[in-house]
Amino acid sequence: MKLRISNRRLARSVGGDIFIFMIIFAMAAFMALPLVYTISQALKPLNEIFLFPPQFFPRHPTLDNFSDLFLLMAQSWVPITRYLFNSLVIVILGTAGNVLLGSLCAYALAKHDFPGKGIINSAILLSLMFAGAVLLIPHYLTMAYLNWIDSLASIIVPAWGATLGVFLMRNFIDHMVHDSLLEASRIDGASEFKIWWTVVMPIVKPAWLTLTILSFQSLWGDAGGQSTLFIYREELKPLPYALSQIIGGGVGRAGVAAAVTVILMAVPITVFIINQSQIVQTMGTSGITGE
Repeated sequence: MKLRISNRRLARSVGGDIFIFMIIFAMAAFMALPLVYTISQALKPLNEIFLFPPQFFPRHPTLDNFSDLFLLMAQSWVPITRYLFNSLVIVILGTAGNVLLGSLCAYALAKHDFPGKGIINSAILLSLMFAGAVLLIPHYLTMAYLNWIDSLASIIVPAWGATLGVFLMRNFIDHMVHDSLLEASRIDGASEFKIWWTVVMPIVKPAWLTLTILSFQSLWGDAGGQSTLFIYREELKPLPYALSQIIGGGVGRAGVAAAVTVILMAVPITVFIINQSQIVQTMGTSGITGE
């Protein structure tokens, strides 16, 4: 007996499609309002920022706030290029270490059996329940013991041990990488490190791209104000710290503060938009639980 599969589309009215589209469009517009308003504030001259009632869009758009920002940074004791260099070092090294170590740990937890594996998995899940502020004191004590206070290592090295990436990649590897593929690679004589690099990593590309984006956003935004807590020398401060000092300059720098906010948002938002499909795929896979 042959089964016939119908290729007919589900009946759906044009009015229903339009209604669904309007709801989605309204929700997207509502969620975009804070971003649009922030950009609008950065394009307003100083006298329009303090208008009452406030205006959502600028009447006379200008880029003076951005030019004033670069003028202030040009007159600072430490050049802006130094702050930018520090941020790039922190972001690149911290993200690279987080992705490499997190993927190695996730591969071992997902595809290898060893004593204490269940305890480690439970510890990783438990660590996700703690807020970052809870870890600041043990973090500081550890960095002080290692004599890494007032160095970039106090921010870079702890980023390597972030457990969120291990959790995401472990679930992704567990469900997307088949054991038969690994066994075939072992039969061909490939080492575990080669299997991880040439077999596992290409398959779980959405996962490590997502981890890269999350780690990048956290380090770029100076999560928890770590540069203030662990770094004291001005020449080692990252760019977000320098820009935050400009924001605290009073009412006269309200326009510059708006420009600073736009600059800090632009980089992570751009990275997210470019790789948003990978993030959605990873989040969907990481929510699957194995039997």
